Amino acid sequence: MMFPFLTLDDGTEIVHSEKLENGRVKFYIERPDEKDCFHHATCYLPDYEWTDNYGFTPDEIQNFQQIISIATYRDYEGLKATALQQKRFEYVTSCEDAIPQIE
Repeated sequence: MMFPFLTLDDGTEIVHSEKLENGRVKFYIERPDEKDCFHHATCYLPDYEWTDNYGFTPDEIQNFQQIISIATYRDYEGLKATALQQKRFEYVTSCEDAIPQIE
């Protein structure tokens, strides 16, 4: 299942998966295009492996990588700060650690 992540002013949509069985997260990017219908690319975190690029330039891919990197870092830092403020954890080392487990 994919979840909304970010919509850019030019109509570019970025969505992401849950954590996959192999520990990676899939980001899918697409933008409408008059000539080609859609441009799209896939990025897998944490190693930023780009696949299935159709229509995006190397500069655009680099820009998307920066957007994903900054946004995911902020999300991670926000989760860590929230967990520490709520004193749920003494030390948070990953996003998973910041999300309370429901038993």
